[in-house]
Amino acid sequence: MTNYHTIEWKNGTVLMLDQRVLPHKILYQDYTTYQECAQAIRSMVIRGAPAIGAAAAYGMALTAYHSTARNIADIHAEMHTAAEVLRKSRPTAVNLSWAIARIMNQIDDESMKTIEAIRDEVLAEAHRIAQADVETNKQIGLNALPLIPDKANIIHHCNTGSLATVDYGTALGIIRTAHEHGKQVHVYLDETRPRLQGARLSAWELNQQNIPHTVIVDGASGHFMRTKEVDLCVVGCDRVAANGDTANKIGTYNLALVAHAHNIPFYVAAPTSTIDLKLATGDEIEIEERPAHEVTHVGQTHITPEGSSVANPAFDVTPAKFISAFITENGIAYPPFKECLKL
Repeated sequence: MTNYHTIEWKNGTVLMLDQRVLPHKILYQDYTTYQECAQAIRSMVIRGAPAIGAAAAYGMALTAYHSTARNIADIHAEMHTAAEVLRKSRPTAVNLSWAIARIMNQIDDESMKTIEAIRDEVLAEAHRIAQADVETNKQIGLNALPLIPDKANIIHHCNTGSLATVDYGTALGIIRTAHEHGKQVHVYLDETRPRLQGARLSAWELNQQNIPHTVIVDGASGHFMRTKEVDLCVVGCDRVAANGDTANKIGTYNLALVAHAHNIPFYVAAPTSTIDLKLATGDEIEIEERPAHEVTHVGQTHITPEGSSVANPAFDVTPAKFISAFITENGIAYPPFKECLKL
């Protein structure tokens, strides 16, 4: 476990590490309502698909914990309202709707005949979701070990470590596991414009873990693949369609294309909770559009001319043909993905 926590439940309050102010400040925010949790997700106090799922689950738990409902019908109505608000907080990451569905399955169970039973079971399910995420990530790291050379240069995009999960991490968890098992890894971290999750968050995490790394601008990956010995790329994901098309932080598609051009393996760390078999291809994945000021400003400094239009998709979709394998808690999935992702 890390010496910081991304999200934690304490006596009817959810604590989240505010990732907007890292690496310069370690600040925890307290939340007691599902509306506050939804806003924390929207404003990226908390981010990363697994962490968002846990935040939604705990947002549901807050609703039940603080409910003043006097009968089952009323608490059901409150929980369904909370679920709808939380689902809309960020649309692309499937973990959010997946976690809410797990909570709602407990609420709608006919054995839940009292408000107290619903309150207890919703919190227990939220805790199970959070703990399972930690164990899942650790297993993904172990499953990936055979793919990592004993001495490896790795390119990583965005942030997929403890900050993006409940703890340990997915793609950065793979790197962390390799480091902990004595492999000599060095990581090139894409800065990840426009919110700089690679430069701010991934670099901060790797500093905490004493893992050698170099921050590079997003557009430099091709240069380093051509001029340095890069062994592999590993990234996370927010949603995987049934055919293997994968939504992840904007810039992932570009990185996959460059890796393909240089015959460098491109791996996706994918908890099975991110695999959405209801979607046939990546064309069906809803892509979140973020506010323009994330592009027009760096910090408080306005860098674009007044009047310039801005497009700010938070994610892109990498076609399955550019992905070498998915690393899941159940093992490594190789093409053809339509068959192996069903397992």
